[in-house]
Amino acid sequence: MQLQRIVNFYKTLGDPTRIRILALLAKGPLHGQALAGKLGVTPPTITHHMVKLREVGLIYERREKNTIYFYLNDKSLKRDVQAILDVVFKGEGLLEEHGEEGRSMSALEAERAAVIQNFFTVDGKLKQIPAQRKKKLFVFEHMLKGLKQGRKYPEKELNEYIKQFHDDYATIRREFVMNHYMYRENGVYELNPREMWAKPEELK
Repeated sequence: MQLQRIVNFYKTLGDPTRIRILALLAKGPLHGQALAGKLGVTPPTITHHMVKLREVGLIYERREKNTIYFYLNDKSLKRDVQAILDVVFKGEGLLEEHGEEGRSMSALEAERAAVIQNFFTVDGKLKQIPAQRKKKLFVFEHMLKGLKQGRKYPEKELNEYIKQFHDDYATIRREFVMNHYMYRENGVYELNPREMWAKPEELK
């Protein structure tokens, strides 16, 4: 198991709410509304935490009709806990190459810059929505730079913002929600925490 994965695992568990979620799921699967009620938090907060737990493989989900139930991945939890013991007492994983992450991020930024250059005109217009998902994410992140965290955007205002880049505001607006960039409630949109956003670096 890579050392960085262990670090990510323990960073994820550094939030008390996530540990409480795992403790609840250890007793059986629950849907998001039930978790929100038991923990006294809002459904968007549960969504945020489930994204983080899913990223490190601690939960999985199954749909039953129109309801999504979350399950504890106990095998993954036990494996990750054992991994830190292996690192501490056996030194396993400590000899991985240093600087690998920095090199991959440099390559990612170079790829991002190339996509932005290829898909946007010199005056900032989006030529077309990319077909490849990774390129889409680069494009959408670039478009989101003009929006502010904590501000609520009525749908009409968000449409006008998107139209600065491309006329198909309806498709792009939906993509903003589908990729967890924004949260929609009663026709009003707000940026999610950046940790919730779909991550291009996780795609090939």
